[in-house]
Amino acid sequence: MWPDRRLMDLIGTELPIIQAPMAGANGSALAMAVSEAGGLGSLPCAMLDGAKVRAEIGVIRQRTSKPINVNFFCHTPPKPDPARDAAWTARLRPFYVELGLDPDAPVAAPSRAPFDGAMCEIVEELKPEVVSFHFGLPAPDLMRRVKAAGCVVLSSATTVAEARWLDDNGCDAIIAQGVEAGGHRGFFLTQDITAQPGTFALVPQVVDAVSVPVIAAGGIGDGRGIAAAFALGAAGVQMGTAYLFTPESLITDLHRARLRGAGDELTVLTNVISGGPARGFMTRFMRETGPMSETVPAFPTAGGPLGPLKAKAEAAGSSDFSTQWAGQAAALGREVGAAELTRTLALDALQRLKTLGASAKA
Repeated sequence: MWPDRRLMDLIGTELPIIQAPMAGANGSALAMAVSEAGGLGSLPCAMLDGAKVRAEIGVIRQRTSKPINVNFFCHTPPKPDPARDAAWTARLRPFYVELGLDPDAPVAAPSRAPFDGAMCEIVEELKPEVVSFHFGLPAPDLMRRVKAAGCVVLSSATTVAEARWLDDNGCDAIIAQGVEAGGHRGFFLTQDITAQPGTFALVPQVVDAVSVPVIAAGGIGDGRGIAAAFALGAAGVQMGTAYLFTPESLITDLHRARLRGAGDELTVLTNVISGGPARGFMTRFMRETGPMSETVPAFPTAGGPLGPLKAKAEAAGSSDFSTQWAGQAAALGREVGAAELTRTLALDALQRLKTLGASAKA
């Protein structure tokens, strides 16, 4: 009944819906619920060590035999820049003093690590059906090993040029990430976010430019968005913010409260949380230091000094320094279980596609 089955045939799912991997916001519970419902559940691994990745995949395999996706970052770790780090620490000092924290106390380094040989060995051993990457693709030798393990490879493109590059370098399907999407931008050929198109401008251009299935991501919150993506040539969709509303997500109560009151004007692109541009709810910290800053340390190092501020404020019930990623379609979210959400989205989209087909024939 779907007008394009290429993605479903490629990844072995019943539905063309991928739950976006959201580092820190979802784990095995959400991934396996979506996969069991017929979509593709995703496990974000960029903030996990090898032991945790094994444990989480083990939990998923105990609950479902259906396809899963494991996701990794492919960013290049930044070179040390003590002067820039010191300037950022000085910028945060007044906030530390305000919250009664020691601005000179050591802070934990961010735990976002790029895909490497050790993680590749886990992929080769556990053989997830799908492996997806953010910020491009891994080194050619690692890419060959992932493909040799029988995994389907996906990655995000924020421009047509990035999509062509992914197609030329062995990506099996491409996630066209529009600027509406929540969380980190997946760019890797350019960092100019002002030149990155919206989802429904990007998708048809990527469809015309590449030979592999295209997955639409960003600003898709219900069946209308899914149907529209298919009408533009996509073979599937990736949705993240919609799944943050589910009880299986790992977000805080403060984040859930922001989602419940979401409107289309409440999310902004910012780099002051991690050093890399990402879309989320506006907070006091983002407003007073950015939301975009040229002095912030490179991704992902900026997030370390923010940790103590976030923890102290959240303990007092404040989201002033919180990380609350969300896309522009947050207002369309519904608080239901992940499995029910997946099936409802699919049925809604199919009904709308059927109506569109009937109208076209009339």
